[in-house]
Amino acid sequence: MITKRSSSAVRGRRNLTEPATRRYDVAVIGGGAAGSMCAIEAGKRGRSVLLLDTAQGRGKKILISGGGRCNFTNLYATPENYLSANPNFARSALSRYTPSDFIALVERHGIAYHEKKLGQLFCDGSSRQIVDMLNTEAAAAGVETLDARVVSVSEADSFRIETDAGAFESESLVVASGGLSIPKMGATDFGYRLAKQFGLGIVEPRPGLVPLTFAGDDLSFCAELSGVSLDVVASCAGQSFHENLLFTHDGLSGPAILQISSYWPSGKPISIDLLPGQSALDMLTAHKDEARELVTVLGDRWPRRFAQAWCARHAPSRPINRFGPRELEGIAALIEGWELRPSGTRGFGKAEVTVGGVDTAGLDSRTMQARRVPGLYFIGEVVDVTGWLGGYNFQWAWASGYAAGQSV
Repeated sequence: MITKRSSSAVRGRRNLTEPATRRYDVAVIGGGAAGSMCAIEAGKRGRSVLLLDTAQGRGKKILISGGGRCNFTNLYATPENYLSANPNFARSALSRYTPSDFIALVERHGIAYHEKKLGQLFCDGSSRQIVDMLNTEAAAAGVETLDARVVSVSEADSFRIETDAGAFESESLVVASGGLSIPKMGATDFGYRLAKQFGLGIVEPRPGLVPLTFAGDDLSFCAELSGVSLDVVASCAGQSFHENLLFTHDGLSGPAILQISSYWPSGKPISIDLLPGQSALDMLTAHKDEARELVTVLGDRWPRRFAQAWCARHAPSRPINRFGPRELEGIAALIEGWELRPSGTRGFGKAEVTVGGVDTAGLDSRTMQARRVPGLYFIGEVVDVTGWLGGYNFQWAWASGYAAGQSV
């Protein structure tokens, strides 16, 4: 029989490869942003904490984020910036650990940062500074760390975690193992399998913040324009994002497409406004008496390669004064609502996040604890809460990690 242990565990670094079973107040599986934050907060409360990382290198995703500079939060993060089957679930955690709270931590460690755009905060230096900060905080809180592969988890009076580095027991178990995005960084479905083992539901995971792919004529069109970027508003499923679009060899990418991909229902079209903030009809009408070619007029506003390809496909160019009013109305409508139907996405290998995950219906929004399994918590990307591009997912990691760390 596995027995509970008191919270008076011996703290500090130990030889974790000894055969005897180690016992802790808290075991955290996953050494990324959410897991590290949870371990730190629990340790600061005097809990004995073991932080197990299964990806053989803590903070790997932090290190590659933001082009190596880590877009560590967003000044404007609100619950409205997140997708979930329960849109209100993230509200509690986000309200109790805000971007200002994490910024204060960053400043306390002397890390210089800047706002790139739209509230997105990046390190002036390297993402390594954020990883080092978390490691420093974890050490100060007495957190013990171990790289190990989890073989099995069971629960009787406490949780027992069997790993390839030995067995451990804990009163509380926090799962921060992430989603399926970027499998080459060690992503697996471990967290989902564990949730199912303990009776929690799963919202079907799918790639988010991911380039969209095309087939047939649409693929040829995109491939012809590979490397061309333009300012657009991309819309789908009631959401719109004003950002850049980038043509690639197999489809579309760029911030506007990555954002809308998280909302895209497979098989449905996306709509693209090619003149954001302008009336296409007013623009065309302003030139209606000119002898200039339509492609030339549009080329004043778009990259010329795109103007040529778009006109060849949708409005063969001739002098704009030879288009009638109804023709101009039709061209304007197409410019403001250009529809494309993706054939798919580039999958989890190129996705920045996973949409879906552990169903929030089985979790307490204030603590992240499983409602029917006392002591079991799920935080971060493994949960069905997915943020927009631009630091929102890191903020969810910090906030959900903090929420669980205050409860375990």
